[in-house]
Amino acid sequence: MRKEYDIQNLNPRKNPYTKKLKKQITINIDNDTIAYFKALAEQTGIPYQTLINMYLTDCAQNHKEPKIAWS
Repeated sequence: MRKEYDIQNLNPRKNPYTKKLKKQITINIDNDTIAYFKALAEQTGIPYQTLINMYLTDCAQNHKEPKIAWS
């Protein structure tokens, strides 16, 4: 084995998945909301965190804005 490798020239292609990386965050979600997604996860066989991510991704892609009315 060599003592040093030129890492940049080993694989000059860019990783196509770097745009899809996920970032771990902390978020407070109501218990009822978590229960809803967990029940949906049981039905679909998709993990509930993935379902929440899929829903939020859909909202972002379709520019859905929440309708908030203060009374």
